[in-house]
Amino acid sequence: MTKKAIFGGTFDPIHNGHINIAKKALQLLKLDNVVFMPSGNPPHKIKSNITDGKIRYELIKAGIQNEKFFEVSSYEISKEGYSYTYQTMKYFKDLEPDTLWYFLLGADSLIDIDNWKRVDKIIESSIIVVLNRPGYRVNEVLKAKEKVENTYGKEVIYLKTGEVDVSATKIRSLISENKDVSEYIPKAVIEKIKEFNLYKQ
Repeated sequence: MTKKAIFGGTFDPIHNGHINIAKKALQLLKLDNVVFMPSGNPPHKIKSNITDGKIRYELIKAGIQNEKFFEVSSYEISKEGYSYTYQTMKYFKDLEPDTLWYFLLGADSLIDIDNWKRVDKIIESSIIVVLNRPGYRVNEVLKAKEKVENTYGKEVIYLKTGEVDVSATKIRSLISENKDVSEYIPKAVIEKIKEFNLYKQ
């Protein structure tokens, strides 16, 4: 059976932490493919100043261009209205019903999952995989994992991917201060950021 994972996020911008997590998931879960899904119009980030979806899509495309088992989808950024994960997962499940779908999400998202729309539909259509994130204690994440499993009667996979010591927020801040970010993001992404003149004050 084909096994694929949806890796959703704002990716503003995509960085080495995202890419390393996807590589680890690919290896540990024995996936055929990881699909990066830049969020379109996420309802929980209405007030945030997020870079246009088409630009974030181009950044991801540049960042994963040499990765054979990665792809990027424009599904959410092409969609009108809010982007809800349960709709995204249904779309892919309908598109490839014989594929076993995984959904990768950070520890912060798992802890907050009760506030998501139609969590039951997400869990019904995919296997939830939670990734550890800096600032979240393992026992805190495992407690949230157990709660979701008890509520919905389906296993959540906890994937130890190693600490990612950089965030997109930090990268945007460094770029705005004209500081070097080459250790955090692929060269092709840096070139795109310069081309679009992003993250300047």
